[in-house]
Amino acid sequence: MTSERTDYAGREHPRAGPEPRIVSLVPSITELLFDLGLGPFMAGRTTFCVHPRLGVGSVPRVGGTKTVRIDRLRRLEPTHVIVNVDENRRSDVEAIESFAPHVIVTHPLDPADNPALYRLLGSIFGREKAAERLAGAFAEALRTVEETAGRLPPRRVLYLIWKEPWMTVSRDTYISRTLALVNWETAAHDPGVRYPEVRLEEPLFAATDLVLLSSEPYPFKLRHAALVRAAPGGSRAPIALIDAEMVSWYGSRAIPGLGYLARLAERCLRSPSPLSLIIR
Repeated sequence: MTSERTDYAGREHPRAGPEPRIVSLVPSITELLFDLGLGPFMAGRTTFCVHPRLGVGSVPRVGGTKTVRIDRLRRLEPTHVIVNVDENRRSDVEAIESFAPHVIVTHPLDPADNPALYRLLGSIFGREKAAERLAGAFAEALRTVEETAGRLPPRRVLYLIWKEPWMTVSRDTYISRTLALVNWETAAHDPGVRYPEVRLEEPLFAATDLVLLSSEPYPFKLRHAALVRAAPGGSRAPIALIDAEMVSWYGSRAIPGLGYLARLAERCLRSPSPLSLIIR
């Protein structure tokens, strides 16, 4: 039987001391740590850890999620480094394990994994009450989005995350499972590839009810909608810009993210335009 302090890699972590030095290599978890009241103990972050904006400015940066400056991180003398299976490279994690006393591995795959994530970090760092408050807020947000989903028909959506090549998400990803909460099934599913390349062609659009252009990792803008519409069959489905942080970031941002998704789904359903729907 595992405890609340057991991470995704199966390691059970001891309770941290009173003054941990935490480095987060996961943007959404950096925000979660601040929301758990652990901001004063943040010793490092990635360049992409941008929330909360007023909190992270004084926290040293150690490179990108996949371009970690190992020597810089080592000099920060962290007691705990938090990593993610998708976000960080295995080779970097193995290098960090050679000097960091505690490497906490995370890998949420479903919105329902969030309460366990809150409790994992809350238990390790002595923030159990804050973790339970977040878990309660998440449960309430989930009930609200489930009520909304009861009014929404199933739709097939093409969620684009990159161009040149065009790429989407398969159904075993956190993003896809989040979208499924409002009865949106992701198109171009490939059970062997989590982030498959796609060709914008007639057959793909024929099986698509809505195209979603995400704000990250590729920063899609309004002008990119014209590229989609110009593809064979691209004028079939409405196109929406979607705030990717609200549907791909687990942690505390998932709480407002569920409300955002519910509102977006309802607005997309009401749109009379068959060509383009732009929502931010």
